[in-house]
Amino acid sequence: MSKNRRPKASQEKRAEIVTAARTLFVDAGYDATSMGRLAAAAGVASNTIYWYFADKDAVLIAVLDDVMADAWAQYQSVAAEPISVRLLWVVRQLQQLSRLVSTVHARAERSPSVALWHDNFHLQTSSLFRFELEAAGAAADNLDAEVTIGVFTIEGLLMHPLSEEQQRTVCDALAARWIPPPL
Repeated sequence: MSKNRRPKASQEKRAEIVTAARTLFVDAGYDATSMGRLAAAAGVASNTIYWYFADKDAVLIAVLDDVMADAWAQYQSVAAEPISVRLLWVVRQLQQLSRLVSTVHARAERSPSVALWHDNFHLQTSSLFRFELEAAGAAADNLDAEVTIGVFTIEGLLMHPLSEEQQRTVCDALAARWIPPPL
């Protein structure tokens, strides 16, 4: 680092590392991103990353937390839409981050910290999904099964490429299971 650069606050430098990692993990992939490449992209020395993160999985978790914070803020723009529109929105967001989704599933098998993040993500999203279904008037007697069906459907849409129209049809059909018909 040149001597004329102003010193950066710890949180600012950490955020720059996370931003660089997010770009590299999404564009090049987690496995193709070495810590040296990440350091170069963030404009720091390689060992500087370890002042902020214990290992590469810790960087991944910080990126995932950053992505989730952004997604939640963006979700507010569709929060009042019908549930089928919101489901399709979630699918589109996750498709844009397909490399991260694949990385989380692959790393969860080998990394306890990523597995914990993955499990917490599913717990939080399933809880939110359950709340959404309750608010939509879904029958309470098999709500747990309906949440599981919804989660599996979203994961299936991510794993099996369909046209946007096919995805919309699936989300509409899924939502029709939960919304009681008008009287």
